Amino acid sequence: MLTERDLRPDDAEAAWPLSIEAGWNQNVADWRFMLAHGRALGVAAADGRWVASALALPLGPKLSWLSMVLVTRAQRRQGLGTTLLKRCLAHVEAQGAAAGLDATELGRPVYLPLGFRDLYRISRWRIEQAGSLVAPPAGVTLRSMSEGDIDRVTAFDARRSAMQRGYILAHLRRRRPDLASIAEQGGRVVGYVLGREGRAATSIGPVVADGDAVALALTSRALDASPGPFLMDVPDSHGALATWLRSSGATAPRYFIRMLRGDVPGLDDDRRIFALAGAELA
Repeated sequence: MLTERDLRPDDAEAAWPLSIEAGWNQNVADWRFMLAHGRALGVAAADGRWVASALALPLGPKLSWLSMVLVTRAQRRQGLGTTLLKRCLAHVEAQGAAAGLDATELGRPVYLPLGFRDLYRISRWRIEQAGSLVAPPAGVTLRSMSEGDIDRVTAFDARRSAMQRGYILAHLRRRRPDLASIAEQGGRVVGYVLGREGRAATSIGPVVADGDAVALALTSRALDASPGPFLMDVPDSHGALATWLRSSGATAPRYFIRMLRGDVPGLDDDRRIFALAGAELA
């Protein structure tokens, strides 16, 4: 006796056990935010417990992000996750948008036959405590990000990430203003960092910057603002950041593959994407 229906923001607390069982870092605030802004589907058992989920989060009119494809252990191998995923894909296609996601090594073989292709690999770093502060390069200043900065940061981000995710950036700044910083040079934005608390660790990201030195300074500032542990999803192309994290005792026990179904020019360019907002928020 399983029932499929929409997941809504007031379902956040009841759906949260799905990601806890999977060992993921989302908390109830994450679920509530995603359910408020995305199209989410779930399957409930006869007793009302959620046993499966999937959602699509809009990142502009031409891109949606798929995430939270979860099935509780007792209900796996029945096709529930794939069914919900396909329904989310149909919703995205009806909007005329492409679909992106960050796949685990186990999830990637499921997505390839559905028309997704690889963009780049991302390592998830676990950082137990902050390392030494890194000074910004000459001429660059760092300061706390204010609400009034969001429009400038959103425009900066869109030109480098190929996403329109201003509502996500604004939410993260409001949620953890102590982790939100902006880098400027000559009055121009040259980078930013945001973060949020999670179930088991503080997530640092996104980090978007015009160069390694700016990204390192922003990252070290965010890590210094809060006690660990931390999680940070870093594209593997950023060797300087990975070297610095490793020197601080961080480890990268797992990885994701960024994948796309459809066409979004620039989404495969990770040169200025130093950390993700997380696999569920892109």
